[in-house]
Amino acid sequence: MKRSGSKRTNKKSSSERSIQRSLKKQYLKSKDMCKVTFRLPREAAPDAKVVTLVGDFNGWDKTKNPMKRLKNGDFSLTLCLPCNREYRFRYLIDSTRWENDWFADKYVPNAFGSDDSVVIVGNGK
Repeated sequence: MKRSGSKRTNKKSSSERSIQRSLKKQYLKSKDMCKVTFRLPREAAPDAKVVTLVGDFNGWDKTKNPMKRLKNGDFSLTLCLPCNREYRFRYLIDSTRWENDWFADKYVPNAFGSDDSVVIVGNGK
């Protein structure tokens, strides 16, 4: 059924492209590992000075994985994670505000009354 009134195009704004690529997974053929690129769009933290990726893969260490600010204002970080696991994580903005990944694989409740983002790293096959 065709919709009337609005015309859809394949062109996306830069913010849509940024948000769409929130979690990128690249499975390595030589190892049982996956390169996961985490990306927080600038819309989630427009005035942020520092964003840190915090999760069970780094013992929830608030300083271990600072993210790089990209030219477009997004923050990004790539980690190599073992396959066949699920990893809880959140973004810590300026050491004061927590943010979930807008397009995480799923969300699970945490002990603090909110949710954690989850990235599922399969076997890559």
